[in-house]
Amino acid sequence: MGDVLWTPPADILQRSRIGNYLSWLREHRGLDFADYDALWRWSVTDLDAFWRSIWDHFEVVAHTPPTATLTDRGMPGAKWFPGATLNYAENVLRMPGRADDDPVVIAHGQTRPPVTLTAAQLRDQVRRVAAGLRRLGVVAGDRVAAYAPNIPETYVLLLATSSLGAIFSSCAPEFGTRSVTDRWQQIAPKVLVAVDGYRYGDKPVDRRGEVAAIRAALPSLEHTVGIAYLDPSGATPSDALSWAELAADTDESLTFTPVAFDHPLYVLYSSGTTGLPKPIVHGHGGILLEHLKMLALHHDLGPADRFLWFTTTGWMMWNFLVSGPAVGAAIVLFDGNPGHPDLGALWRLAEETGTTYFGTSAPFLLACRKAGLVPADIADLSALRGLGSTGAPLPAEGFAWVYETVGDRLQLQSLSGGTDVCTGFVGGVPLLPVHAGEIACRALGAKVEARSADGTPVIGELGELVITEPMPSMPVGFWNDADGSRYREAYFDLYPGVWRHGDWITINSRGGCVITGRSDATLNRGGVRLGTAEFYSVVEGLAEVVDSVVVHLEDDEGGAGELLLFVVLAEGLELDDELRRTICRELRTALSPRHVPDEIHQVRAVPRTLSAKKLEVPVKKILTGTPVDSAAAKGALANPESLAAFATFAQRRTPTHP
Repeated sequence: MGDVLWTPPADILQRSRIGNYLSWLREHRGLDFADYDALWRWSVTDLDAFWRSIWDHFEVVAHTPPTATLTDRGMPGAKWFPGATLNYAENVLRMPGRADDDPVVIAHGQTRPPVTLTAAQLRDQVRRVAAGLRRLGVVAGDRVAAYAPNIPETYVLLLATSSLGAIFSSCAPEFGTRSVTDRWQQIAPKVLVAVDGYRYGDKPVDRRGEVAAIRAALPSLEHTVGIAYLDPSGATPSDALSWAELAADTDESLTFTPVAFDHPLYVLYSSGTTGLPKPIVHGHGGILLEHLKMLALHHDLGPADRFLWFTTTGWMMWNFLVSGPAVGAAIVLFDGNPGHPDLGALWRLAEETGTTYFGTSAPFLLACRKAGLVPADIADLSALRGLGSTGAPLPAEGFAWVYETVGDRLQLQSLSGGTDVCTGFVGGVPLLPVHAGEIACRALGAKVEARSADGTPVIGELGELVITEPMPSMPVGFWNDADGSRYREAYFDLYPGVWRHGDWITINSRGGCVITGRSDATLNRGGVRLGTAEFYSVVEGLAEVVDSVVVHLEDDEGGAGELLLFVVLAEGLELDDELRRTICRELRTALSPRHVPDEIHQVRAVPRTLSAKKLEVPVKKILTGTPVDSAAAKGALANPESLAAFATFAQRRTPTHP
């Protein structure tokens, strides 16, 4: 671990946005920082000065100025920028550095031909749709829901909704009816905007039945708007408006409702693998400041950039991507199957759209590596300066593959964060080198620490990931949680006043970070905590293994418990004793004897959420006797049928007592 794969160029301070910010701090604040570490320490110590500098440096458009920056540092309940009024959509639609005829939304997909919107066209569409929502009676505080994919209409709807001070929420149309209603019954939307279906690769997926069921389950709905996406010639249901009617031309001008800094912007949801998904409310100001900081200073995005992140509208990375125009970057939207017609599709899209920063997931990069893909051979990626990876830890071999096959001049940024903060709180920065298998730094303003079992901060040791100072993009709260009890329970129960995120992290002496999986899915063998990420890296490194999931069943009497490994094998292969021995040998050699599983079983698929996360905790619950329906919300899964094999396995293992 830790081989240097990329080093910042000598003139990085002259050519990067963070270099420009450092000059600004010198000139306007009299502050000089020797290196990134010194800048980070200041940013998490003098929270007032740091976050006010982000506000001033990016010239946030406000209707009334704040009376302070931070009035209470306590968590939960920190109060940011009291007195300020602003609007997220107004700040995004400034699109600094972009002329009216510059393309700012470049949308490709498998359902219809590409669509491009210039800066002027985007503003015009937002103006029309905002007027359309106003005609439907939408006012500040109302909820507008989108059952729609990563297409320009969904983005326009988000900006139009927020321009009115109304609250947006989206679900990707691959979500099943139950998953959607579990989310939206909690927030009672007034307006639903929905597509009729979509294409995934070359397969048409009709969603009209799901839309009808969702409408029936939401008594709060007053209006439905249909987008004829799968079948442009299809009729909108007789009791619904068409998108064209919503976006009809009007002479109303584009206006922005000023709202408080913490006024709700959108509601995101935890993955909802168990129980009802948590409705996480994010505010206008916190999201704006966090995304300005992250997109410009960490990802180095500006008016010369085209920013693509492969995501659906059901993942917070969509919300992150679509803030791109706030820093002047054009955004590239993609809707469809990233593996169609083959794994080269997104790399070719990056070439075709002139993408300068391409974000994806670690599982996608590892799948490309496993398939023997050499992206630089199939696409001209010379415009690419940055490559982002998130969704799961990227192991060292994933880093090496990127630099060998994609390009050696780009900066690979592995990052981690969450829906809860709608950002990455550890990631990359242009000032620091890239070390194999390592997240380069803790983000500015994010006081991330590793805590040992007794709660003390540790360096160079595995610990629980905590955030010990507030960030503006922490949730405003959860919906329908008047006393804040659900919110406190989610993050602040274990360490009062400290945010516990639920991941294992190791922070080394130079500030680099390695995340080794969810702390609630930890393998604890003989008192040694093992993260699952390193386990998968070894097992899935074998040519025969396509996917895997590992769970540790604790022994109530304090013994070692059982470590069970489930593998999905390549087409036509059956698990035999020889392959079991090979897997055990690799784990023993690469990791430790403690990592050798007690049993290895073959399954047809590993259960994953729609954003491709493995469901380790629900699998563990099923194996310990929890019924499938209670262990996981099937509608939030990409492959709910995969759970049946674990239920069958659990029944077979249960000893029958006479």
